[in-house]
Amino acid sequence: MRATVIHGERDIRVEEVPDPVLRYGTDAIVRVVAACVCGSDLWPYRGVQRTDSPHRIGHELVGVVEEIGTEVSGLSVGDFVIAPFYVCDSTCLNCRNGVSTSCLNGGWWGSEDGPGSSLDGGQGERVRVPLADGTLVVVPGTPSDELVPHLLTLSDVMGTGHHAAVSGGVRAGSTVAVVGDGAVGLCAVLASQRLGASRIVAMSRHEARQALARSFGATDVVPERGDEGVARLKDMFSGIGPDVVLECVGTKESMDQALRSARPGGQVGFVGVPSGGPELPVRTMFGTNVGVRGGVAPVRGYIEELLPEVLDGRLQPGRVFDLTLPLDQAAEAYAAMDERRATKVLLRP
Repeated sequence: MRATVIHGERDIRVEEVPDPVLRYGTDAIVRVVAACVCGSDLWPYRGVQRTDSPHRIGHELVGVVEEIGTEVSGLSVGDFVIAPFYVCDSTCLNCRNGVSTSCLNGGWWGSEDGPGSSLDGGQGERVRVPLADGTLVVVPGTPSDELVPHLLTLSDVMGTGHHAAVSGGVRAGSTVAVVGDGAVGLCAVLASQRLGASRIVAMSRHEARQALARSFGATDVVPERGDEGVARLKDMFSGIGPDVVLECVGTKESMDQALRSARPGGQVGFVGVPSGGPELPVRTMFGTNVGVRGGVAPVRGYIEELLPEVLDGRLQPGRVFDLTLPLDQAAEAYAAMDERRATKVLLRP
């Protein structure tokens, strides 16, 4: 079968790899219907995270169950499923506490999974899914091709944007600013609108992304950055800033922007994967009473909440995909996102 393999900086190849096989009774084999490139995939692609040896990559997928292990009870062959960007059992104490990303028995796509075994990357024709009952979410029926992109966002970016808003405490009447206009930032705009925010500012310099942000519920767009961006936000909200700022990038500059923009006593919800040295200035936080909450999003716990609204059309987060390519063109998919020619690329095996 074919799958993407990263060999090093800006070196993505589609290669023949071994077909997945059931290794444990709790496994399932899923035929991938759609996968995609994540902004976090760009960190190893750009060389920010070193690649020591070639390995499969990708962690967002939806597909159809082809085989199940002897201990799998909640899935059937033929089920259409959403796979979150990590593996979890959904039964351990951390999962029950709502932090399935810290599952005591879980793991990450592409990581080690026992002696001589590793988890597959999601950008391929098939994957072995460990802890299948806890990891996978069944979608009723057979989704249409038009619905697939929206379902795919529930594996990561929509749930991650939602986590930013939940962590920031967005509720009815909140004023919100979103730092980052990638797929996660755009989904954070959508999530804030869904939770009832009264005013949502998208910080974006890109016309197409500004337009999508507005269609997702942004009431204002601010292109400025740094001191100018902070000053603009302060001016827009009574000279003190918005209630909540959602940080969806993961750099030192984006976190600084978020912390300095929130009103005294406000909150920063952060989900940007830390790359580029983000820091927390405790003295500033002490002086302003600005809180910070967030982290890697436990999206598995959000899928069932968001899925009905995707199925009935109330939520259409799949609009963040502005380029669809066949799996064989994965290298172009990475280049397009790296060069900001695409917001998010969907791959069809």
